[in-house]
Amino acid sequence: MTVPATTTVPADLTLRQLFVGALDRFGDRPAVVAGGRTWSYAELVRDANRLAHVLVAAGVGPGTPVAIMMSNRAEYLVADQAVLRVGAAKVPVNDMLSTSEIGYALRDSGAVVALADEGLVDAALAAGSPALSTVIVTGDPVPGTGSWDEVLAGAPDTGPPDVAVSGSDVGLIAYTGGTTGRQKGVVHTQRGLAVNILAHVIEMGLLDDERLLLTSPLPHSAGYLTQAGLLKGALHFVERRFDPDLVLDRIERDRATFLFMVPTMIYRVLDRAEGREVDLSSLRTILYGAAPITLERLEQGLRRFGPVFMQLYGQTEAPNFLTRLTREDHDLAHPERLTSCGRATALAGIAVLDDDGEPVATGQAGEVCARAPYVMSGYLGMPDKSAETLRGGWLHTGDLGRLDAEGYLHLLDRKHDMIISGGMNVYSTEVENVVQACPGVAQVAVVGIPHPDWGEAVVALVVPTADGFDEPATIAACRAELAAYKRPKAYRTVAELPVTAFGKIDKKALRSGWSGELP
Repeated sequence: MTVPATTTVPADLTLRQLFVGALDRFGDRPAVVAGGRTWSYAELVRDANRLAHVLVAAGVGPGTPVAIMMSNRAEYLVADQAVLRVGAAKVPVNDMLSTSEIGYALRDSGAVVALADEGLVDAALAAGSPALSTVIVTGDPVPGTGSWDEVLAGAPDTGPPDVAVSGSDVGLIAYTGGTTGRQKGVVHTQRGLAVNILAHVIEMGLLDDERLLLTSPLPHSAGYLTQAGLLKGALHFVERRFDPDLVLDRIERDRATFLFMVPTMIYRVLDRAEGREVDLSSLRTILYGAAPITLERLEQGLRRFGPVFMQLYGQTEAPNFLTRLTREDHDLAHPERLTSCGRATALAGIAVLDDDGEPVATGQAGEVCARAPYVMSGYLGMPDKSAETLRGGWLHTGDLGRLDAEGYLHLLDRKHDMIISGGMNVYSTEVENVVQACPGVAQVAVVGIPHPDWGEAVVALVVPTADGFDEPATIAACRAELAAYKRPKAYRTVAELPVTAFGKIDKKALRSGWSGELP
């Protein structure tokens, strides 16, 4: 079964067209609360325009890569708006990444400017990127960098720079893990990004008085949600870290209307709300995704919070909204729908295809493939991988799933053994490459084991050498090379790894045979 996408979009649409001028109409309305301070839309626009002039002076123009290396804070929104005002290619860098991962993204993208938090400036300077000429720091500057406050204070306050941006210009290079261990730079055009934000506004069902609470990293899905909220004049509570008590306080005290959480966060909030009287009357939407959610916990959430849940399904190659399970779909009278991730969104087409690229019968398993005007243009510097992923006019997601008779998509597995832990994607081969290089490792396989809180926990099964497996050294190496969510939570030594009839490691057997304890 295939659900077609038929929408066409003007070729010259850009993020600059969407946002420049659009935010001015909100004036002194509060835009963001972060770090104990409230920023108005007028202040946000003023600082974004100033920073945009700084970028132009640094040689940035349409398509020029600019890295945003920040934790959740108001300055992230300023940087984001400045980048789109000059038509640059944003390179969002998650502060959860390791120094080596950050360095690779900076070098591979060719970012010429980095807008960095004080805590990430060392990683920027250590990247050794020949293209990186300017680093601006939100905290105290160090040699070789500029001060955010001083740079903005000296910039023109004359509105946005006059820059001609095309819909075909590169507007984003977002890094995701690769099955070969090499990170992939996912490239999106200005046109695709602009349409994607409009799709967010439509699918999220945002109202003019929305109050969004964002506790997950802005370089990921939360950043798109923030852009959509800004177009509607919403207020954004941007938090550095997730805290279930803070979530409940923001709902009750600050009347938050819209939450975005991965399932692990939902579990934490449900546990903290148990037996506690909380006024939830302001809450309209809990948007979730990025990982499977257990039916039991979802039913618990519906009974506690009411009919406010909405699920999204997408990936970096087609951000967030390929399918949506609506609030109305979250109906306990239809439990079969609760195990799905919904139906194709207004601008997307979904198909489940076999290995020959042909649609499978309704209810049969195959690879989930998608079409949308916001599918990536390709992977940076990887023409063969791009052609493979975009073959036949479809984005091949690498996920296995099935479509039922009503068009609901049910995800079954990850075709390439991707692990989702706490809502973050972990590619097993990337972790295996680090572990394999450690002392005493003859062979290794990394798999995801079901975990009640994290969705899946990363575990490593190691065949040791004759000298014996050095677990402390391996833990140290993973700490140095991998983001925390990618590091194995448990290790087990085995005499050998099972293989399939085709001689490949049988990861399905490893997952089903796991019996060890997990943290």
